Amino acid sequence: MVKFMKQLGEVWRCASLFRMKEYEEIGIGVYQDSYLIAVCENPGITQEALTRRIYVHKSNVARQVGALEEHGFVTRKPDPSDKRNLCVYPTQKAYDALPHIRRVQGEWNARVLEGLSDEEQRAAALLLEKLAENAKRVIAPRGEDGD
Repeated sequence: MVKFMKQLGEVWRCASLFRMKEYEEIGIGVYQDSYLIAVCENPGITQEALTRRIYVHKSNVARQVGALEEHGFVTRKPDPSDKRNLCVYPTQKAYDALPHIRRVQGEWNARVLEGLSDEEQRAAALLLEKLAENAKRVIAPRGEDGD
């Protein structure tokens, strides 16, 4: 059997190290970029919806959103339609960080894909999309937050 998980893990860990250094100047952690992108693209998203959107456990969402709120990137307000839910809104600081996040992600993608032909890049993207869809199907019966 192909040991693709090892290689995926290595790519992910290398990406995390790269992003950690690049995000220091804007004051976010490695895993907070996906939260900020999702919140900026969906102002007022509930924490529950954020859990489903970025495929993390709800306790991680609460912890990371809390840290982002503490550092002035987001605000949380009760959902007007269901007071048990919290809606997350980006601040101007989050919008200001977005170009930096996108630049870092673009630079990482360019450097990792270096030396691959356009055809190889398209093939890799297609295979990764299929793997992601399969992964989502695997966790779907367990619940959207992995419980």
